[in-house]
Amino acid sequence: MTQIINSEVNVNAYYFAGHNMRTFPREIEYGGRAVNFSSGLRYLVRRGAGAIRLFDMSADDGQTYRLRQDGERWLLLGTKGALA
Repeated sequence: MTQIINSEVNVNAYYFAGHNMRTFPREIEYGGRAVNFSSGLRYLVRRGAGAIRLFDMSADDGQTYRLRQDGERWLLLGTKGALA
């Protein structure tokens, strides 16, 4: 089931992956709790001269979290997971 959130979140930790050492969020603060990620995908979307980064991150709770990074600002766009 997909849930649309569109809420600003804090990223508490990062990790680096790949030969280019790209950054990924390791942990976010959402809903008063810490959400830890085990892996993820990163997308770069170019708009004219600017660009945004989208992340699909797999969490320990079985959900996939889609995050958007605009400079220093992070938005949790939504979550997707198996039906309970």
